[in-house]
Amino acid sequence: MPLSGSVTIKAPRRKVWDFLTDPQKAGQCAPGVESVEVVVPGQKFRATVAIGFGAMKARFTGEAEWLELEPPNRAKIKAHGATPGSAADVTCEMILSDGPAGATEMKWTAEPVIMGQLASLAARMMTPVSQKLTEQFYESVKKMIEQRTLVVRSEVRPGAYYDSAVLMQLQRALLGLPDVADAGVVMATPANLELLDQSGLLTDDAKKAGPNDLLIVVEAESESSAMGALTQVDALLARRRAAVVEEFRPKSLETAVQQLPEAGWVLVSVPGRFATGVAQAALNLNRHVFLYSDNVSLADEIELKKMAQSKGLLVMGPDCGTAIINGVGLGFANRVRRGAIGLVGASGTGLQAITSRIHTLGGGVSHAIGTGGRDLKSEVGAITAHQALDVLARDPETTVVVLVSKPPAPNVTTKLLAAAQATGKPVVVDFIGYPPPARRLGNLHFAASLSEAAEVAVELLEIRDWRLDNLQSPISNLYLRGLFSGGTLAYETLLGLQASLSPIYSNAPITNYQLLEDPLHSKFHTIIDLGDEFFMVGRLHPMIDNDLRIRRMKQEAADPEVGMILFDVVLGEGSHMDPAGELVPVIKEIREKRIGELKSRGGRVAPNDFRGAYRDQREIGELEIVAIVIGTEDDPQNLQSQIEQLKDAGVTVFRTATEAVEYISLRFGASRKNEFTPVNLEQLKQPLAAINVGLESFYDSLVSQGVQAVHIEWRPPAGGNEKLAALLVKMKK
Repeated sequence: MPLSGSVTIKAPRRKVWDFLTDPQKAGQCAPGVESVEVVVPGQKFRATVAIGFGAMKARFTGEAEWLELEPPNRAKIKAHGATPGSAADVTCEMILSDGPAGATEMKWTAEPVIMGQLASLAARMMTPVSQKLTEQFYESVKKMIEQRTLVVRSEVRPGAYYDSAVLMQLQRALLGLPDVADAGVVMATPANLELLDQSGLLTDDAKKAGPNDLLIVVEAESESSAMGALTQVDALLARRRAAVVEEFRPKSLETAVQQLPEAGWVLVSVPGRFATGVAQAALNLNRHVFLYSDNVSLADEIELKKMAQSKGLLVMGPDCGTAIINGVGLGFANRVRRGAIGLVGASGTGLQAITSRIHTLGGGVSHAIGTGGRDLKSEVGAITAHQALDVLARDPETTVVVLVSKPPAPNVTTKLLAAAQATGKPVVVDFIGYPPPARRLGNLHFAASLSEAAEVAVELLEIRDWRLDNLQSPISNLYLRGLFSGGTLAYETLLGLQASLSPIYSNAPITNYQLLEDPLHSKFHTIIDLGDEFFMVGRLHPMIDNDLRIRRMKQEAADPEVGMILFDVVLGEGSHMDPAGELVPVIKEIREKRIGELKSRGGRVAPNDFRGAYRDQREIGELEIVAIVIGTEDDPQNLQSQIEQLKDAGVTVFRTATEAVEYISLRFGASRKNEFTPVNLEQLKQPLAAINVGLESFYDSLVSQGVQAVHIEWRPPAGGNEKLAALLVKMKK
């Protein structure tokens, strides 16, 4: 027998929510409630309720449990009670929304079920009595909330600055005072004012406060209680300061560097609008930056990272919450043992999950370098991630690397994976939510989850066969052209290569931006399905007739920017009886032509290189031919003969698309030269010393780890007046 109703309460939604989800307060409104006892705060409570159905009376004892809580919007609760010979179950849902003039609209549903003797004797009365009792409850809630006259008072302290940890502790202390129902201690930013307004704590005076002002709001049972709480603010702050060992604390970075000259790091956690200036000052003093602050503009992030890159310094962030440098945890890092696994992460909690799992599995961490969540955007170009990979590649104490982030921009993915390949170390890649091109591409190992990334990394510590033997020098600034007779082979190859070659196009694209507008003319890296219906008008399939492929092969080889041609040879019943025999003369012809062009431009052939490739790429590049051969030894074309013919012509032959993709990815991605000033590895390996600007809890964490550290007594420049601060900066210059 489902019941329903609605009620409008003249109070903010947060206040209504807090009342309804407090068993002691809500219990005062329920008819017949004799006692309420909280069993698990926020989850379960016990109650005794006496209910009358006409002449019949019953006392139920039972428990209620919150099934769903979505503050301050929706709650669902289920209760079960029993009385001798009978039992009752009730499921109730409440949905809150904003009403007119700051009121709250609440819709409720309830479904009571009475069982046993009581149900059989009073069946007719169940529904009307239950509806009446439920309506009485919600009307009583409305009355209690609206009649409860709480006093809200506020105090604005212009230009007063405290870090967010201090504000949180002060708010908790105020909430612990007698007769204080609620409190808010915040910097008066627009977002914080909106949150106070939603909770019914925004006074007229508070509305006038600015983002650089400290705002303290108290809601209490009486005027005297509210004002009494506000008068204790200074005492509460003084009590906290007295708990801290007195020490000299500099007020500027310059003074802090003089006090601790060995400090190579500056931790920045000031409000975002000031963070860029602090980070710039740290970089000007040649210090690495751990930038926890958020709300830093993308343009400022790019400027900071380019500045750091030019100096061989790291900017981890903004919005970087976790890092481990030389065994020392920064921000929210977990304490893990030292070891040989280095990590690069654009995900703070991702780094925490993986490093913790590595520790649990018996492994250890050399460095875990955070980048900030936006580093892998195309605008930023993974500046910090590239620097971090370079650091871990050069670090002899790091033997395995883990790269974790949400899916990067496509152009960033390609370059980042190429840099990972170039480390020469096994790299576990977990781009969360990104479909991996393969389980493994050379030294790259793709993981599908954070825990798997940790497990693979620990396993790789014991494996030493990850280098690709006899890998030729890399193909640089040249393009791949793939000419396929099999559409599925073309698709699988494109799927595997799209992560390491960019831009890449196809007449059978996986994504829209890969579409090759003109299938007759390739551009950049291109994979062509020659069996597509576009090419099949009036022609035999390329598995039968090689004419179209031969013409396209010559066309691609004539392009001086092409460094590799890939094709498939698919054997079997009905296929061309000797595809290699028809293709090999063409391969020799285009190779000889490329060699002649190289000779005419002063190139030289590499001795004992079966590809006859020229290493001087001043005007034209070398040309490598790769084939994927599909078939069995029982096919009429003679599998072994086909492979031998191709190899004798200098073709690199693979039996699967996966093997070919792995090889091509390495050929185009290996040994890339960094175009930035490298981070000084020896400096990074020195015992970490740091200067902290912002959250004092970060300083406390450093000290607890035995790190030499200095905490700056930071205040917003010019009292937070941005125009005056800008003028002071100009005057300094």
